[in-house]
Amino acid sequence: MSTVATQTLAERIGLISESSTMKVAAAADKLRREGVDVVDFGAGEPDFPTPDNIKEAAIKSIHNNFTKYTAAGGTQELKEAICERHAKDYGTSYKPNECIVTVGGKHVIFNLMQVLVNPGDEVIIPVPYWVTYKDVVNYAGGKCVFVDTDEAAGFTFTAKTLEPYITSKTKMVIINSPSNPSGAVLSQKDFEDIYKLTSSRGIWLMTDECYCRFLYDSEPFSIAAQPGAKDTVIVAGSLSKTYAMTGWRIGFGLAPAPVISAIGKLQSHMTSNPTSIAQKAAVEALRGPQESVGLMLAEYATRRDYVLGRLRAMPGVSIVDPRGAFYAYPNISVAFGKGGINSSMDFSEKLLSEAKVAVVPGEAFGTDRHIRISYATSMEQLAKGLDRIETFLRELK
Repeated sequence: MSTVATQTLAERIGLISESSTMKVAAAADKLRREGVDVVDFGAGEPDFPTPDNIKEAAIKSIHNNFTKYTAAGGTQELKEAICERHAKDYGTSYKPNECIVTVGGKHVIFNLMQVLVNPGDEVIIPVPYWVTYKDVVNYAGGKCVFVDTDEAAGFTFTAKTLEPYITSKTKMVIINSPSNPSGAVLSQKDFEDIYKLTSSRGIWLMTDECYCRFLYDSEPFSIAAQPGAKDTVIVAGSLSKTYAMTGWRIGFGLAPAPVISAIGKLQSHMTSNPTSIAQKAAVEALRGPQESVGLMLAEYATRRDYVLGRLRAMPGVSIVDPRGAFYAYPNISVAFGKGGINSSMDFSEKLLSEAKVAVVPGEAFGTDRHIRISYATSMEQLAKGLDRIETFLRELK
């Protein structure tokens, strides 16, 4: 880019960084295009196909010429389907005017920060965190307040953990359970205690439920089902992971009607509506058969157990059990001081260049002694990639 062009960029774009997960994906894809056999553990994307009934609903909508604009915040039909599914799964009672449909889950989180966070507002974010939280808060002019969690306790936290970080400027607490990247899951009691804390202080509690259906040893729940929670709780949801619909780009938000109205106003000038065809597919996903979710979860559980066993057999590598989602977050600091590796970024770059395995460095998530491994890939790829990681670690000097 020319010097003139660089100098004319708006200052606010400097508040955000390139997505680390997208950066890893691009690096792995470049090597693959060059004919390199890369094992990609970087992508946070189900390797399962979108279920056939969902694809057929999209095809039918095309044949029925449902290819025009819809309302900016999504069709009434899809809003109703989202509210119905959330009520059936979690016992909530949202109405369509408390729901908005967005272009993926990331979009609704960006929109929420834009309509709720003023410059100087503080947003509490437990560490490790999903990469986008930090950047969207910064872009809105807010201040991220990071709270370290206890690795030995599975990266979980409590109301007592968060309370010392609350100030008069605290606007929101963000919780992602199950967590990307660690797979940590808050107990219902701990979540309820956090809700009591935030609601008593008039602080927004955003619950990112992207992985809420993928739990290994507990039942799914939503804090939004608590009595009175709808006043201060905001749900950020997505169909991407639950129904293997990442490319369809359908997310949603559940919040008080004034918040939804504000997002709708913003969205009307940003994207107009989510894709009409994808919205029809989403209705089928929510109202149609749900068996695919259980089948994916069972396969993820098998893969998780395999990955944990392999990682724990590697000398010096430690990992806590991920209790949800489809990520392993091992501590690889045993490699520090060897082969020029002094950070998770060093480890990840060297692993890709020498062992041809793509992972995401922990520094993207706020820790620097870990890497994120996605096991949303085949057992064959898991075995190949873990073999390479084990050899890589053994040969480090």
